[in-house]
Amino acid sequence: MYTSAKPYFYGTGRRKKSVARVRLYPGTGAVTVNGRDVSDYFGLETLKYIVNQPFGVTDTVGKFDVVANVQGGGFSGQAGAIRHGVARALLSADENYKPLLKKAGFLTRDPRMKERKKYGLKGARRAPQFSKR
Repeated sequence: MYTSAKPYFYGTGRRKKSVARVRLYPGTGAVTVNGRDVSDYFGLETLKYIVNQPFGVTDTVGKFDVVANVQGGGFSGQAGAIRHGVARALLSADENYKPLLKKAGFLTRDPRMKERKKYGLKGARRAPQFSKR
C-alpha cells in the first residue's frame, strides 16, 4: 500500500450521505476504494465510469493512482463522492484543469438530499390510504 512519505494531491468529495477522502499519487491509473480494487468494490460498470470521468475530461487517464476512503450512503452516492473528490484533487494538482472540470460540472457539490418524513404521512410525501367510507 501507499505510505504517507510519497507526495500526493488530496480532495474531499461529498454526495448524498457519502463522504470520500481521495488521494492522487503519480502512477499508472490504479483505483483503490477502501483498500479494495475499484472492480471489486463497484460491481456496475457505470459506477466505475463515474469514478474515472474527471480523468477523461482532463486527459490524465493513467497518470494518477487513486486511493479513496469513502463512508456512508449507497454505492451510487459513494461513486459520486469519489468523482467529486478526484476532481478537487486534480484541481490541487493543476489549476489549469479548473475550466474543464467546472464546465463538466464535477466541482459542484450535488445538493440533492433525501427529503425528510413529515408527521401525518407514511413517508416524505406518501399519505395514508384514502377511503371514502
